[in-house]
Amino acid sequence: MKIPATVVTGFLGSGKTTLIRHLVANARGRRLALIINEFGDLGFDRELLLGCGIAGCDDEDVIELANGCICCTVADEFLPTMETLLGRAEPPDHIVIETSGLALPKPLVKAFNWPEVRSKVTVDGVVTVVDAPAVAAGRFTSAPPGAVAERGSAVSVDHDEPLEELFEDQLACADMVVLNKIDGIDTAILDGLRSGLAAALRPGVKILESVHGALDPRVVLGLAAEAEAGIDARFSHHDGEEEHGHDEFVTFIAAPGPIHDPAALEARIRAAAAAHDVLRIKGFVDVPGKAMRHVVQAVGARVERYYDRPWRKGEARRSELVVIAERGIDAAAVSAALAGEAVGANVP
Repeated sequence: MKIPATVVTGFLGSGKTTLIRHLVANARGRRLALIINEFGDLGFDRELLLGCGIAGCDDEDVIELANGCICCTVADEFLPTMETLLGRAEPPDHIVIETSGLALPKPLVKAFNWPEVRSKVTVDGVVTVVDAPAVAAGRFTSAPPGAVAERGSAVSVDHDEPLEELFEDQLACADMVVLNKIDGIDTAILDGLRSGLAAALRPGVKILESVHGALDPRVVLGLAAEAEAGIDARFSHHDGEEEHGHDEFVTFIAAPGPIHDPAALEARIRAAAAAHDVLRIKGFVDVPGKAMRHVVQAVGARVERYYDRPWRKGEARRSELVVIAERGIDAAAVSAALAGEAVGANVP
């Protein structure tokens, strides 16, 4: 019997890691192996899972692929990782793969047809997590979500909008869509989001709503889609391309130093996101006098922060924030703003 694998995709900050954390916490004895892919060098999502204190989030259960988006490193990174997992004395019952928020899911799903893995594992489903407030604000689309369906499945693109194309690719590959972060959204707006997304999806793709990704694993894990078998029929803006990259996006690490006032840092993050159109900020900060590590997560100007675990003995207490934005951002200015310093020179 083939081992099922679930691909969890979705844009930066949509709540993929939070959903996976909930799945692990409610696995009911099922052995899950997690493959976490990040666009950036800090390894934040893996660290966040390792710090959750949940059985099943141990070092050997969480594998990180940090060398860019998984869709670009299938042969070099993903396939060897899968072969290692499948060759374990006790293989996992289910594999959950979290793509980078900038990854195209289709090339990853196609990789499950490679001879090295196709006889041993199948794609149980592609779960696309959608940030409801971001979509409501028009962050990813220049047209309503249903416009993709209105143009037909073979979309003729007359624009060059990297965020919009990526969002549409992630929807087009989905077997299930999780409309996340719905708390606080007006009912009429939520109805519009739901109907717009439904119009953009393939027939039969279900939309589930969630707050903090709190969904029953029995609903998310067990779609039996065998997505790799029909992957060529799923639309992508990048069909026909021999290779693709993510040159439209950049990432860098800001190190603001010890943070004596986390609330002031939050205000600086909001200001920097608004002034420089930052897509995502996430990381850990050192709050002097506090025994625990402080987590910071921001999507645009929306900021969440909390303490997750004590700093370990011998662990360096550092403040490091991963910043992800579209190319052309003034990295020095953003780093200075986060540190509360004067704006520096432009960095291309």
